[in-house]
Amino acid sequence: MEYVQERVTTLHDFHGADPPAPTERATVIVPMTERDHASLAAERVLTELERVDPRRVIVALRAAEDEVGAVVSWVDGFDLTAEVLWCSAPRVETHLRERGLDGESGKGRDVWLALGVAADSEYVVCHDADAKTYTAAHVNRLLFPLANGHEFSKGYYARVENGRLYGRLFRLFYAPLVRALASAHDAPVVQYFDAFRYGLAGEFAATGDLVERLRVQRGWGLEVGTLGDAFQHAGFEGSAQVDLGLHEHDHRSVGGPSGLGDMCREVGAALFQSLSDAGVSPDYGTLPDRYREHANRLVEQYATDAAFNGLEYDEAAEREQVDTYAAAVREPATDRRLPAWRETSLEAEAVRSLSAAAIADAT
Repeated sequence: MEYVQERVTTLHDFHGADPPAPTERATVIVPMTERDHASLAAERVLTELERVDPRRVIVALRAAEDEVGAVVSWVDGFDLTAEVLWCSAPRVETHLRERGLDGESGKGRDVWLALGVAADSEYVVCHDADAKTYTAAHVNRLLFPLANGHEFSKGYYARVENGRLYGRLFRLFYAPLVRALASAHDAPVVQYFDAFRYGLAGEFAATGDLVERLRVQRGWGLEVGTLGDAFQHAGFEGSAQVDLGLHEHDHRSVGGPSGLGDMCREVGAALFQSLSDAGVSPDYGTLPDRYREHANRLVEQYATDAAFNGLEYDEAAEREQVDTYAAAVREPATDRRLPAWRETSLEAEAVRSLSAAAIADAT
């Protein structure tokens, strides 16, 4: 346990913190795919949200038509003011295409659609559905900074499970990459990225006003892209991070579709686009080697930490992952971010109505 403050306000869990928070003025967004539906983790999340009793819960769903009815019935079974926003509904897809907003779909796009619907709330909380250690206190902790003068808050936690260290994409890609950037760029945006203890956490909260200003990455770059825009609009003084304790959720392989090797490319692109927004231009010729240097140093440190705690640690496998991730350290391609809701002619209520009509047809 420690009480160290970072450049952003850092709120610690000393003794089971469960602070008062304006849940009745908050919408909670929970992105899901059909594979999450009725899982033990998702069941736990919605059950815990019953205890929170927020103003509204939006389940941002990406699923095939034959799965929608089961998901809606399942969500309706909870004692919540909840609605399913079918983000991949054909009607919604057509509406987006007609407004030039079609393109790659993914978690980020689902969250973006839900953020538009949720922006009429004073506060918005977003978190994943696969956390096995989720508790109602998470919502209160994320909201507390917003009720106390901040515009943006993000969760952080320890990823230790089954006698091993997890959080590999953060530990072995994001953290050493940011350190490599910080060694060459004394820029506030780099310091901002470095101030967050778990920059890839999917748990964040923001004011409704800030939510409308966020440009959102379509896929796995969501969390980093959100940080980049939070830096622009909230800055150090308007941002906070909160301790969510130990965190357990589903793990991904490094290779294969949607594996960590694919995810790191989107995370890297989001990070570099945020740097470009702030006027930072990395030397992409030397950055991969500098990334490897910092990553391999962290591998040594994690090996010592794991040994100190009696944890299993495969140092060779960790270095192999560093080699895989190094390929993602490159200049980003085309910016595929979705626009801020304030800057689009798309109407959130239209998306909501089209989703409801499509669900009615499917069920």
